[in-house]
Amino acid sequence: MFSIFKSNPAKKLDKLYRSKLEEAMHAQRNGNIEGYSQLSTEADAIYKQILELKKAE
Repeated sequence: MFSIFKSNPAKKLDKLYRSKLEEAMHAQRNGNIEGYSQLSTEADAIYKQILELKKAE
């Protein structure tokens, strides 16, 4: 009945994923390749979590 008030963890992770990708893009443009690779790795881990959540649904 009140399912509209439940938070969706996939949406929260998707927002975080997009944020990490944007941070990685800015790091790459500024020449910070180490920062870019670290942020890309973090974004990839978040993406895998998103896929697991969607698979569980």
